[in-house]
Amino acid sequence: MKQALHTLHVPTQGQALYDITRPIRAWVGQQGIDTGLLTVWCRHTSASLIVQENADPDVRSDLLDFFRRVVPQGSHYRHDTEGPDDMPAHIKAALTQTSLSIPIQNAAPMLGTWQAIYLFEHRIESQNRAVVLHFIGS
Repeated sequence: MKQALHTLHVPTQGQALYDITRPIRAWVGQQGIDTGLLTVWCRHTSASLIVQENADPDVRSDLLDFFRRVVPQGSHYRHDTEGPDDMPAHIKAALTQTSLSIPIQNAAPMLGTWQAIYLFEHRIESQNRAVVLHFIGS
């Protein structure tokens, strides 16, 4: 059994879903581990991770619109010291995921044909996000 650890740095340019599949695939392929389990961990409380369709960009737009409707910005939150988008970002992260477990076979994530791994940025301003990859297997 082997394991590997890496931090992927993801610069964001505001609220969006950022496809991080390619750098994850590349890193997994370099580890010399054929079969195992990859944990993807977001080190932030105002961003999250999601596996979603990668073919039609309307899916990502509809997801962003949905979360903006469900968790609107405004002055009705007690926590507002980091700006009006911060508390809604925390709620959105709580409604989604901060970690993913993805099986690996033949040194590649076992994603479906139309699936990709996204960092879901919930803040309006640009951020520098850290996503930790932990791969264990043989």
